[in-house]
Amino acid sequence: MSHVSPPLTPMSLGTLLGRIGHEWESRKKIFDMPNARIWQADDSVDLSFEFLGRRCATPIGPAAGPHSQLAENIVLAWLGGSRLFELKTVQVRDDLEIGRPCIDMETIGYNIEWSQELEVEQSLTEYVKAWMIIEILKRWEPLREFVGPNPGPHVFDMSVGYDLAGICSSKVEHFIRSMMDASAEIERLREEVDGMFASYAELPFSPVISDTLTLSTFHGCPPEEIDAITRHLIDAHDLDVIVKLNPTLLGYEAVADIVNRRLGYADVRVKEAAFADDLQFARGIELIGELRSYAAQRGRRFGIKLTNTLVVENHKGFMPDETMYLSGPPLHVVSMELLDKLAAALPHTFDLPGHDGDIMVSFSAGIGKENLADSLGVGINPATVCSDLLKPGGYGRLAPMLRSLTKTIANAGGSSLADLRSIRQQAANAAGHPSACASYAESLRSVEGAASYHLDANEKLPRAVDNDLEMFGCVACNLCVTVCPNDAFFNIASLEGMKGRQQYLVLAELCNECGNCLTFCPERGDPAIIKPRLFTDPDLFAQREGQGFLIDGGFVVEARSTDAAAEFVGELLASRVGNPLGRGADS
Repeated sequence: MSHVSPPLTPMSLGTLLGRIGHEWESRKKIFDMPNARIWQADDSVDLSFEFLGRRCATPIGPAAGPHSQLAENIVLAWLGGSRLFELKTVQVRDDLEIGRPCIDMETIGYNIEWSQELEVEQSLTEYVKAWMIIEILKRWEPLREFVGPNPGPHVFDMSVGYDLAGICSSKVEHFIRSMMDASAEIERLREEVDGMFASYAELPFSPVISDTLTLSTFHGCPPEEIDAITRHLIDAHDLDVIVKLNPTLLGYEAVADIVNRRLGYADVRVKEAAFADDLQFARGIELIGELRSYAAQRGRRFGIKLTNTLVVENHKGFMPDETMYLSGPPLHVVSMELLDKLAAALPHTFDLPGHDGDIMVSFSAGIGKENLADSLGVGINPATVCSDLLKPGGYGRLAPMLRSLTKTIANAGGSSLADLRSIRQQAANAAGHPSACASYAESLRSVEGAASYHLDANEKLPRAVDNDLEMFGCVACNLCVTVCPNDAFFNIASLEGMKGRQQYLVLAELCNECGNCLTFCPERGDPAIIKPRLFTDPDLFAQREGQGFLIDGGFVVEARSTDAAAEFVGELLASRVGNPLGRGADS
């Protein structure tokens, strides 16, 4: 769906802090995350690792995507236990029109979105806001019981794309420099730190929001361009750089064999033409070596990331584009196979057990609770997550991942992430494998090892009931709240006489109609369109079509709906003890 106005309208820092205070006082939640899902480290197991020489308290975080675009997304991930944040890719073209819906998580994972949906300057502000909120929450006494006295260090990793000309533009250059020194933006935002958080307004926020960068080259970027961009980022900005590689590096025959034959996804049509246009394996090997040497000569660190999504034909028709990008379980097997092939071709190059090189390997492909320990055990730093966070539970899935990882390490007799890698390496050697990476890749080639990635394990559709979704009243499953990457949904206890135990409302300015709530809602209908849509900006309210309710200070001041609906919404908001945003629209 195209909009007259931008699909996302970020909330101000003051409004976000107001929401935090209001939700915590009224429900002991933050951005609708229950306190039971907030991560607190187990002191007996050290999950920290080094990201390009910078310490991170845990080895997981959101991949560049829908969970690292808005400030509240990043804060939610931090509450769940993320300590490495690959921020959503920023590019010079910041007026994209992305088709809707743009996410399909019905079974495995597909999408058609590919960079930020905000203006570049807005992206900068979102990342600085997130940085400031996290620094405040680390010190906020009411949260201390849940995050612990020392939540540990975290790192924001920039991501930019997709060509040298765009990255050299004044717009993107300013973004990078401002992320490395955000003093002016921090000072501008300080005045919004008020109310119950006023005592934190003068915190010495570090102006260095990020000084590392993951380069997203997307599909079809020629090796000469990748080389030139990386050298420019090192020379012009003095950055440590990670280059994200595409799964096409493995070759068409190998990828098609894994996806279609070994894993059984016969309907997935891998696009052979995409492989011809992408970086080839032999040249990729050369390029990794060249960029490693270039970075080292200039005193910078270099890493690779596996992998970008896989280009496939749109055989489902849920999303509007002709092509879509595959993620999730099958991509995990493809990407681990690629890592094993790269490691074999470049001995003593990668910072992996059994290889003892210096190129850090970041990884994002089908990471979830069940394979997190196995993936980290091969030596990747870090494991970033996207598809799994788009499933029911959302950001609340992070803490259980970390608890499971902690338990796995402890049960193996270890007390740190480093111990896990050592234990896995020793086991691999004992089984005749040169490395933990080779051992894990080999296990995924077996029928038993690949079972959880096979079509048979991933073809079950979301639950459905024979009922049409209504504005007020539904099965109250809460899925729309947890699967929304933008925290656009919230619930309120039903008023006397209303159907259902809870009612669900949409903060329309945070909803980009990605389609994920539509996929998981068990009733027929799109929650993002049918549930009451709340606006705080009069201009946006006027520009949008369909039902909607303009609110100010917790009151409905204008409505595009029936009088009865407007009355219901007003009473629901009043029952939540005031404005669900925590402060007036004028802030």
